[in-house]
Amino acid sequence: MEYTRLGRSSLRVSIAGLGCGGHSRLGTATGNSEQESIAVVRQALDLGINLIDTAEAYGTEAIVGKALRDVRRDQVVIATKKLLPADDHPDPAGAFRRGLEHSLQRLGTDYVDIYFLHGVRPEQYRFAHEVIVPVLTSLREQGKLRCIGITEAFSRDPGHRTLQQAVRADCWDVMMVGFSLLNQSARSRVFPHTQARNIGVLGMFAVRTALSQTARLRAVLAELKDSGQLAAEVAEAADPLGFLTQRGKAASLPEAAYRYCRHEPGIDVVLTGTGKLEHLQANVAALLKPPLIEEDVRRLSDLFGQVDSVSGN
Repeated sequence: MEYTRLGRSSLRVSIAGLGCGGHSRLGTATGNSEQESIAVVRQALDLGINLIDTAEAYGTEAIVGKALRDVRRDQVVIATKKLLPADDHPDPAGAFRRGLEHSLQRLGTDYVDIYFLHGVRPEQYRFAHEVIVPVLTSLREQGKLRCIGITEAFSRDPGHRTLQQAVRADCWDVMMVGFSLLNQSARSRVFPHTQARNIGVLGMFAVRTALSQTARLRAVLAELKDSGQLAAEVAEAADPLGFLTQRGKAASLPEAAYRYCRHEPGIDVVLTGTGKLEHLQANVAALLKPPLIEEDVRRLSDLFGQVDSVSGN
């Protein structure tokens, strides 16, 4: 495993992070038993992963807590998240304080390393910044969390409208950013600002269904063609991304996609999620491989460099 410092924090993190949400949610959404899901977290640790990302909404915090029960607390970086309360909530500050306490109980720890505002939509950002950030700052002063983070709702906001607001503030230690070879818009809209402020970045959506299922990829490419963001001859080609796996390059399109994100300047950690041990091993192996060749990176930029409308989900 390779490690890096996460932005301006003191956290030393693996370049691969275990995502406990997504479609799989450690396999809990696809039929895993609790013990099988616990085994995935422990396998991640065995592979050198030390950053575990979960959330109240995922329903996997308790599994993570059980998996880490015998692990020294300072050997793992735990991130979790909470969605913003409804607009008419009578006590949003109290909801966040109680939410963190409940997360700590499920995780079996007395602090989290990163506490994210989860999936903040553009119209919610002002409320998040003005009302909730002071609550998180207070919780950090109490030692309940170490870093304050924000994640975008990338499926709804593939153009990064939320994070383009957030990068103007000094309060965010870590951001979770959607980025893939199909949507590279964070390269110009987010990463220059996070790098300038030394904000840590966790990359999400590196693969998802569009880069792991042929039918979904074709549907996404058709959407891009219809919106004028991709030439018809590319969208309708028999194997439009085959150049990434030809002549002994990447073994698969997901491998190429992970390698592409892993070596993107501005991304500290690439999140990968699964409920299968062998799948996790393959994903980590991909993230530890060299960058794609420069010719292919340039070709991807030519093809998708102007795309900001798809998440790949």
